[in-house]
This record gives sequence, C-alpha cells and structure tokens, in this order.
Amino acid sequence: MKRLLPLAALLTFAAVGPAQAQLFGGDTEARNQIHRLRQDVQGQLETTGRGQLELAMQNEQLRAEVARLRGQIELLTNEVETLKQRQKDFYVDLDARLRQIETGAPRAGAGGDPAAESADYEAALNLLKEGKHQDALTAFDTFLARYPNGSFSAGAHFWAGNAALQGRDTASANKHFNAVLQNWPQDNVAPDAMLGLANSQQAMGDAAAARRTLQGLVERYPQSNAAQVARQRLSAR
Repeated sequence: MKRLLPLAALLTFAAVGPAQAQLFGGDTEARNQIHRLRQDVQGQLETTGRGQLELAMQNEQLRAEVARLRGQIELLTNEVETLKQRQKDFYVDLDARLRQIETGAPRAGAGGDPAAESADYEAALNLLKEGKHQDALTAFDTFLARYPNGSFSAGAHFWAGNAALQGRDTASANKHFNAVLQNWPQDNVAPDAMLGLANSQQAMGDAAAARRTLQGLVERYPQSNAAQVARQRLSAR
C-alpha cells in the first residue's frame, strides 16, 4: 500500500495540473480583456475631451464674432443717425438760403421788418436743428402769427409740421402740412409736406388715409423725391 501512494498522488497531481493551467490561462485572458476595455474607455474619454474642447473653442469664436458684429451694427447705426442729422441740417440751411435768394430781400408781412422776419425764421430753424421740437413748434407758430403773409410762410408751416410730428403732436402736424398743400401747392416743400402728412396719418393709426395720401402724392408730384419714397412704401404694403 505504501508503494501505491506515491503513484496515486502523482496521478492526482497530474489530473489537477491541466485544470490549474486552464484557470491561470483564463485569468490572463480576463486581464487582457480588462486592459483592452480600459484602452477603449480611455480612447473614448480622450475623444470626448477633444470634442468638448473643440466645441468650447467654437463657442468662444462665435462669441467673439457676435461681439464684433454688434460693434459694427452700433457703428453703422451711429453713422446712419449722424448722416440723418447732417441731412436734416443741410435741408434746413438750404431751405433758408434758397428762400432768401428767390425773394432777393425778404419782405415782411404786415409791414414788418424783413431782417427781423429772416432772423426769426432762422432762430426757429435752429431750434429744430438742435432737436428742441416743442420749442421749435412754438417758435414757428409765433413766427406765423407775426408774419402771416411773409416770404417764409410755406417753409414755416412745413417745418412746424415736422417739429410737431417729431414731438408726436399729430393734430398740429396735420394742420401745418395741410396748410402748405392748400395755400402753397407749387412750393418746393409741398411734396415733402404731403409725405409728412402721410407719416402723421400713419402715426395716428389711420393706415388707409396714409395710403390715399401716398397715392395722391405720386399722382400730384410724380417727379419729386417724395414721390419716389411714396412708391417704395406703396409697393412694400
């Protein structure tokens, strides 16, 4: 029996050996799988990280572009407002000078002083240029009361209408614009007065009346700059 024990033990160990080898081999494969999984996860994390970084950089670039465009818009807006103001100033100055040239020496109404009439008209225009709409309207109303038959009456009504419209006094604006159209229909400011009347009607919420006025402007003064504006507005509606 003692001689058989070593042989039995050897057989037992021989049977166990392959199983242990298989177990150890399986453990190695598992470790390889874990290693590959770690590599895959790490690769995905790196890819995700790069994607997030690129997205953050794109967002930053977009913010910078938006900021740049906003700056350009503000600059262009300021330039437009400046050009509009310069255009108005030029129009006001040109109006006064043309009337002085057309009339030679301006005649004051009701036996007044021509120099005083011209100075009062200039003073009212300057208030409008400065953006003092209510003060300009008051000055033009005073001027018209003082010089009812003066050389600058048509222009005074026209600019008074503009001052009233900018001050949102549409009733006064309508009154002054209509005064130009009724009493000085051939004056240089008549087409613009009609356009101003349409603007005032639109501001009052009477779109139908504004459209009729624009149509009348095109028919009445077809070659004027105001008529070109009227055509654009009519075609846009």
